Amino acid sequence: MSEEREHRLTHAESGRRLDRVLADRWPDLSRTRVARLMAEGRVKVGGLPVAPRDAAVAGRTVTLSLPDPEPTTLVPEKRALDIVYEDEHLLVVNKPAGLVVHPGAGVRRGTLVHALLAHAPGIAGVGGAGRPGIVHRLDKDTSGLLVVAKTPAVYLRLVEALARREVKREYRALVWGVPRDAAGRVAEPVGRHRTDRTRMAVTRSGRPAATRYRVLEAFGVASWLACELETGRTHQIRVHLSHRGHPVVGDSTYGGGPRRALNVPQAARRLAREIVEALPRQALHAARLSFSHPATGEALILEAPLPADIEAALERLRKPVTGATADSSFT
Repeated sequence: MSEEREHRLTHAESGRRLDRVLADRWPDLSRTRVARLMAEGRVKVGGLPVAPRDAAVAGRTVTLSLPDPEPTTLVPEKRALDIVYEDEHLLVVNKPAGLVVHPGAGVRRGTLVHALLAHAPGIAGVGGAGRPGIVHRLDKDTSGLLVVAKTPAVYLRLVEALARREVKREYRALVWGVPRDAAGRVAEPVGRHRTDRTRMAVTRSGRPAATRYRVLEAFGVASWLACELETGRTHQIRVHLSHRGHPVVGDSTYGGGPRRALNVPQAARRLAREIVEALPRQALHAARLSFSHPATGEALILEAPLPADIEAALERLRKPVTGATADSSFT
């Protein structure tokens, strides 16, 4: 049976392209997917099919019909999972760095989804094809909490809760340098890079995105931040922090890799190199997740401890640096 969704357009959405509005409303659907559904006549306003470029009109109701999910061809693979919470409706796992969430280009086996199918076979028909049960994603080299729906109803409620910003996701990030403001908000649209389509960037043609941050500890050469997502764009935190001149340590894609260690003041270069060696991946961790349980209404507040590599880097930064000054003037 196909899944039916409905959304009453708001004044804030009025005048915007419908494909953008619906992609923002339902984060599990990309603009490309929405456009394809429109071409198939599965998106209607007032009972009439609409096109991607059509403008939203406040007060009108959009109906969207998703086709039956394709049977998964993924083969379950047994793998130890760090399960932080589980019941008959959903589960939350603490994903290790290095593990891909679902199959994609060049990755056909050994993902988190394969392990989830072995643990909870019932998720096979939940959500999008190829990513059963996955409500939101984490990058391969980002560690931390990820929620998985076990039923279609819970999946939709969680997706809509994300769109309404009712799911709070707090990350920890080790970044180069010290932000000028101890706390702030980065509100810049994020979309595909103009020339490198594997990367994201702050761009006028991107989708609205906002990230809040606060400095927990400043070490001069680097800072330890708490970051909260208001939206959930691909690579959002990494792009926003890099845009502000403080890329995530270890993030070669957005300017935080080993070469960045060469840009620090001479007195701090040895320390910078040691930090890079301790972190072969981006120092980003999904540390806290809080939301209302979509079936019971219970307030869930879940946390994941820091992985050993980030903990080791922090311990090194907290040690006194002899014979050198902590210069935080660079960006």
